[in-house]
Amino acid sequence: MFIETRGNDGHKPEKVAFSYAILNPSASFGGLYVPETLPKLNADFFNKAQNQNYKEIAKTILLKFKIDIDTQEINEALALYDNFDDANDPVPLRQIEKNLYINELYHGPTRAFKDMALQPFGYILSRVAQKRKENYLILAATSGDTGPATLDTFANKKNIKVACLYPDGGTSDVQRLQMVTQDAKNLKVLGIHGNFDDAQNSLKSLLASRSFQKELDKHHIKLSAANSVNFGRIIFQIIYHIFGYINLMKQNKIALHEPFYQIIPSGNFGNALGAYYAKKMGLPIKKILIASNINHILTDLVNTGIYDLRGRTLLQTTSPAMDILISSNVERVLYDKFGASRCKELMEHLKTDKFYQLTQKELEMLQEDFSAVYSNDDFAKKTIKKYAEKNYVLDPHTATTIKAYEALDDKKTPVIACSTAEWTKFAPTMISALKKDNKKYNDFEALRNFSTAMKIKIPDMIQELFDKKVVHDKVVNQDQIEQEILKFIKG
Repeated sequence: MFIETRGNDGHKPEKVAFSYAILNPSASFGGLYVPETLPKLNADFFNKAQNQNYKEIAKTILLKFKIDIDTQEINEALALYDNFDDANDPVPLRQIEKNLYINELYHGPTRAFKDMALQPFGYILSRVAQKRKENYLILAATSGDTGPATLDTFANKKNIKVACLYPDGGTSDVQRLQMVTQDAKNLKVLGIHGNFDDAQNSLKSLLASRSFQKELDKHHIKLSAANSVNFGRIIFQIIYHIFGYINLMKQNKIALHEPFYQIIPSGNFGNALGAYYAKKMGLPIKKILIASNINHILTDLVNTGIYDLRGRTLLQTTSPAMDILISSNVERVLYDKFGASRCKELMEHLKTDKFYQLTQKELEMLQEDFSAVYSNDDFAKKTIKKYAEKNYVLDPHTATTIKAYEALDDKKTPVIACSTAEWTKFAPTMISALKKDNKKYNDFEALRNFSTAMKIKIPDMIQELFDKKVVHDKVVNQDQIEQEILKFIKG
């Protein structure tokens, strides 16, 4: 069963099933749903897993959660991993330093780690809606990767419409093209004047808006979300962290119960939360290392216990998916560490005062599981070039994880870093790093140049984007979003 991070308001159910939580992700007082308990992974699980593939391990973990989804539908959802680059190895683990391994999470249809969760999640949510004979509007706000992955998984799905918000000018050209060229009739993409935090705030406001819901009710449409505020995303993100460790065991790089470090380039904190839950379930993570860019709000929180938005402006970087100041999933860790009452208090402080501060004891509790560093664009570009010369390609987000690796005093313990996106989504930065210049390249030119320089193929799904027709060309102010979505709903 699932419970609420800020306690119950007396109107919503106190405990809900998984299917309810994914269809209705907004909990009491604007909070989020979390599992009441987490399953435990014992030695028997890890020993058996060494002889299993990704789908088999994923199914075992999902069944341990005892979610109210039929086993057949779980099988069908997980079968979507067969469409990744290698059906037998959808999440390759690459060694790039003596004790540093990269968990490549981007081998799905939109070339980003969001496919790992959104491909099966989208299938399950659509099936639940069909079984209930209900129609849903799925809202998504994106800093670049959630949008394409959400649109891809829900395109032409029955009983589902999707409205996706992205910050105009705040994504790469490839990410934007992945969204605006989507031609399925059940999809609506809107650029907004603002940044990702503005898009996410608009999404949260719509989820909580009774007047918006009343308008949807007239058309017999219910409301849900595809961002990682939805636990349907998180449950699938737990799995690949566990698989990374099992992959190390399969390669005889680590022994059962031997600890390791997990590095995560983090923006909205969903990926880090998945690792945190995996650790609580029994994955022997010594510590979760958060890597940020110069929007280092998470670094500040983990190192000082202070979350402070006052006077802070979101900065655009070469790692745009991490250009975030309001990291939604931190709330789930606050709840887990300090309980619903304190979590609600902290989140209300953030809303009213744009600030909260943990006590010294609370900070120490947070630091039991997390440490954090940040780096700038210059470091990322130098790192991209350094590893390109070793014939390994890191995108700008994954490059930030190297800062965390270099900051580790303990170089004997194995380290797994998450690689969250393929280089093709950020080709102008990649070629600029390779050439050590600050020239502004367009994506088409940069893709070709980098592909030639590194002798690697541009995947067809990226190459084809530049010949597709732009279907969604509207960019609006925040106060126009609701009106535009309602126009889309009315057809």
